[in-house]
Amino acid sequence: MKLMMIMAVLFGSLFFAQTSIASDKVNINTASAKELQKVKGIGEKTAEAIVQYRKKHGKFSGVSDLVNVKGIGEKKLKKMKGSLQAGKSSAKSKGKAKKDDHKKHKKEMKDKK
Repeated sequence: MKLMMIMAVLFGSLFFAQTSIASDKVNINTASAKELQKVKGIGEKTAEAIVQYRKKHGKFSGVSDLVNVKGIGEKKLKKMKGSLQAGKSSAKSKGKAKKDDHKKHKKEMKDKK
């Protein structure tokens, strides 16, 4: 009986630990550079690039928009995507305008190379 109780407690604590980890995602629309650096795969330069991009272009509509930030490609994004969130966007039309801005910025960056 004691063994079953111990196993139940251990299982419960593991379940709740995983749940709290899943909800501790860093919001790329509100996090500071220092907070972003806590995510595996984001160093000082990348964190600063995310914050600067956000200041210039507005909030990200989704985590996948990070590929528009200099220094972040599909491979890097895939590694850190599970630790990030973008939060809710405020309006659909605003989201479309942001996507257009991201496309424009991506083209500008490509033209600079």
